[in-house]
Amino acid sequence: MRTSAAGNSARRAGAFTLIELLVVVAIIAIAVAGVSFALRDSGATQLEREAQRLAALFEAARAQSRASGVPVRWRVVEGGFRFDGAQPGTLPEQWLSPATQVNGNALVVLGPEPIIGPQQVLVASSAVPGRQLRIATDGLKPFRVSAADAGS
Repeated sequence: MRTSAAGNSARRAGAFTLIELLVVVAIIAIAVAGVSFALRDSGATQLEREAQRLAALFEAARAQSRASGVPVRWRVVEGGFRFDGAQPGTLPEQWLSPATQVNGNALVVLGPEPIIGPQQVLVASSAVPGRQLRIATDGLKPFRVSAADAGS
């Protein structure tokens, strides 16, 4: 039995070749990899989030100290940190990431005077070796986060 050329090409028009299927699978794999990298929370991002959170907590404790007239002292404790002098239960006492650590001075005095001395804290993460962030104030301005050299 003989098939016509027109009938043969009509049958092939609805089918995919192996190469076309491999190209589609490769495109899907690249898209999935890109999405997984975009959704992953890197150690550097976690460290930045931790530093911004601590700066905001310092400002909250500073405001609380000025309102109550009682000095608030921040210090590192095992597994987290503590705000001595703050109203109990108003400020968190744990890091967002267990990999977070404080380098250097681990005591910050926050008020009650409107002007406090220059203070800084260096935070790092065991997930990002060699990277530190400085949370500092000159005593007048709010606490700010900036990059710090590993040796500072």
